[in-house]
Amino acid sequence: MEYRRLGSSGLMVPALSLGTGTFGGVGRLAAWGTTDATEARRLLDICLEAGVSMFDTANVYSLGESERVLGEAIKGRRDKVLISTKATFRFGEGPNDIGSSRQHLLAAVDGSLSRLGTDYIDLFQLHGFDAFTPPEELLATLDVLVRAGKIRYVGVSNFSGWHLMKSLAVADKHGFPRYVANQTYYSLIGRDYEWELMPLGLDQGLGAVVWSPLGWGRLTGKIRRGQPRPEVSRLPKTADFGPPVPDEHVYRVVEAIDEIAKETGKSVSQIALNWLLQRPTVSTLIIGARNETQLRENLGAVGWSLTKDQVAKLDAASNVTLPYPYWHQRVTFTERNPPAV
Repeated sequence: MEYRRLGSSGLMVPALSLGTGTFGGVGRLAAWGTTDATEARRLLDICLEAGVSMFDTANVYSLGESERVLGEAIKGRRDKVLISTKATFRFGEGPNDIGSSRQHLLAAVDGSLSRLGTDYIDLFQLHGFDAFTPPEELLATLDVLVRAGKIRYVGVSNFSGWHLMKSLAVADKHGFPRYVANQTYYSLIGRDYEWELMPLGLDQGLGAVVWSPLGWGRLTGKIRRGQPRPEVSRLPKTADFGPPVPDEHVYRVVEAIDEIAKETGKSVSQIALNWLLQRPTVSTLIIGARNETQLRENLGAVGWSLTKDQVAKLDAASNVTLPYPYWHQRVTFTERNPPAV
C-alpha cells in the first residue's frame, strides 16, 4: 500500500481508506449496508493485511451505530489504525443539536469518542459549512479540542472555496489549527472538485479525502447503455441525497473505461479508482464495501498505474463544459491562470 501525506501535515495516510457507512444499517443508510461488528472485524482484518489503516465514519451514519460498530472492530488494535469521523449535521432534536457551535461540537466530539471507545480522533472533519456560527467560535473550539488531545488533525467536508478560504484566513490570523484535509466528492463522472477546490488545495496545502470515488456506485461496471439496472443496488434508494449525474454522461465514461479494461485486464471500478489516484492533491480515496468480495476488488486499484494515453482518454470522455468563470479562465487566460490538472 502506498502512503501519502495528508495535505501539508506530517500525517501519512494510506492511498485507500475504508468508509464505514455500511456499518450499523440504521435509518436511510440501511440501503448502503448492514455490516455488524463480526463482519466489520473481518473487513478490518483484510484492510490491515493490505495496508489500509484508515477508517472513515461520521456521527450521523446509522444514527451513531457506524461509530459503535467501528469501535467494536478496532478493540485491541487502536494503535494500528487511524480514525476519521465527522460532525455538524443534525444529531438530535434540540435547537443546539446541529451545526458548528461550541455547544454542539464539544458534545459531538465527546459522543463520538464514547461510541468509538477511544480517547482521541486522528482526523476530525466538519461535515458541512455552518453559516450561522462565526468561524472564530468554531476554530477556537477546535483549538481547545486539539490542545486537550481529543482530536489530532482537522479538516472539512462539503465546503465551497470561499468557505474554506475564509476559515483558513481566520485560523492564520488567530493561530488556530489549520485544516489539512478536504473530504470531497470527486470521481470520473463528477469532476467539479477540479474547478476551484483543487487549485485551493494545491495553494493552501489541503489533501483531498475523496468520498464516493465510484460516483455513488455508478462506476462499478453494473451500469451500461442498453442494460437493465442491477436488482441489488443502493442507487435507487439513495439517489435523492447523492450526486446527480445524467445517464448519458455515465454511459460515455463507462464505455471509455471498458476500452481500457480490455487493454489492462482491470475492472471498471479499479480503473476509475486508479485514475483518481493520479490526480493532484488526492491523499486518500474512501472505498466502501458491503462484503469481502467488493472490498478485495477495490483493493486491486493500487499497485499499478494507467498510462498517460489511458488517462488522457478518460479525461476526454469525462470532460464537461465548466461553469462561469472557469470556462472563461480556460479559454482566455490560461497563460497566467493554468488549470490545476
